Amino acid sequence: MPQSVLAIDQGTTGTTVLVIDASGRIRSRAYGEIRQFYPRPGWVEHDAEQIYKSVVRLSRAAIARARIRAADLAAVGIANQRETFVVWERQSGRPVHRAIVWQCRRGEEICRALRPREPEIAARTGLLVDPYFSGAKLKWLLDRQPDLRRRAVRGELCFGTIESWLIFKLTRGDAFISDITNASRTMLLNLERREWDSEMIEMLGAPVAMLPRVVASRGPLGEAAARTICERAVPIGAAIGDQQAALFGQGCVRAGETKVTYGTGAFMLMHTGNRRIASRNRLLTTAALDSAGEPAYALEGSVFVAGAAVQWLRDELGLISRSAETEKLAKKSANRTSPYMVPAFVGLGAPYWDSAARGAIFGLTRGTSRADLVRAALDSIAYQTHDVLAAMEADANQRIPELRADGGAAANNYLMQFQADILGRTVTRPVVIETTALGAGLLAGMAVGIWRSPREFAALRKVKRRFEPQMPSAEREQLLSGWRDAVARTLSRPNE
Repeated sequence: MPQSVLAIDQGTTGTTVLVIDASGRIRSRAYGEIRQFYPRPGWVEHDAEQIYKSVVRLSRAAIARARIRAADLAAVGIANQRETFVVWERQSGRPVHRAIVWQCRRGEEICRALRPREPEIAARTGLLVDPYFSGAKLKWLLDRQPDLRRRAVRGELCFGTIESWLIFKLTRGDAFISDITNASRTMLLNLERREWDSEMIEMLGAPVAMLPRVVASRGPLGEAAARTICERAVPIGAAIGDQQAALFGQGCVRAGETKVTYGTGAFMLMHTGNRRIASRNRLLTTAALDSAGEPAYALEGSVFVAGAAVQWLRDELGLISRSAETEKLAKKSANRTSPYMVPAFVGLGAPYWDSAARGAIFGLTRGTSRADLVRAALDSIAYQTHDVLAAMEADANQRIPELRADGGAAANNYLMQFQADILGRTVTRPVVIETTALGAGLLAGMAVGIWRSPREFAALRKVKRRFEPQMPSAEREQLLSGWRDAVARTLSRPNE
């Protein structure tokens, strides 16, 4: 019987592929960056074909590095950046436009017109009205290219988030589907019924003929055809949005368990079991999974810029050559109260939801150093996470005693300690910080019987290090006061 799983994490800045064996050991890794396109300020795009080719290339590389045969591969699990979408030709499989990325703000005008209906939209979808979600940007695209709308109505075009696009390509068009965790991020899905919502479809002018079939995250969901990722066909055992995959990979499968994933953005999810909590503090209600991979609910707070701030230091400012340099540099910064960086490069996410806000640095002096700017960028990640956690605790009416951290920036000891200090909470880091890919792989393995119960892979979720808060409360409040002042001066709607 095949005993290995291929776990794909297709993210905003790159694609990661793991090969995981039945004992839970990660046999190999492969990673490659993907190109970002910025055609206008606030617009972000990807090349959908490059995304697919990266998945194929890196899957083959991971299989080769693991030194396993195609016959040893039992299933493929896919996790993906959720709100990014592709529109492609059903017949040829060719994209008709670059993929429009979750960070892109081009749907703002449409969202402005919809905001008076936000309570109704939140009740139906669990989401707030924001260009972050793909529905408004799909409307933007079809409104500006009427020929695409006509073709979509005729059933010639397909709309899908990245897992839908990848599965369509890997199955050579046999499967046109979207799992509930990704579909729930389009602003088109009814969160209670887990099916496309006719009112939202009409509101956003989305032709029904172009929408994929909504399916469970745990499959099997089809087969990756022979000579795509390897020479034989392989079952696609799972498809799941990246943040829900990380929640599952971290073992947050019961109400109250909470994780934060530090990637391009930072995303905190609290599992709420079978209870759908309507947020009073501008968080999102979203689909999640229980321990058996069955549908459940979570509260979510989305920080748009986290690791992207470090990339900005590297790529645009040239202050660092590698992200790993930030830990040592941050520890050299002498003064935490100045400067403050608010990295609102594409607006501010939860709990502010101010798409017109833009990044700023406050408190610069002649003595501000490279180390100070690096420290301010890392601190901004922790401050934004603090704001989301405070809102989440208020919504759930409970204290979160421990935060489980993962993602690339979780490897940064300075950031993890400061995160614990500014929260006044324990922060844990697992042995495997690539929990997004891990979660997709575990779910796929459950789908094909490699693991019959989550208890069988509990060892994979071991904690490697615990960061306990050490900062005096008076210092914490002083730092948070400065952060709140910086955010207030950044908001485009300060009086709201």
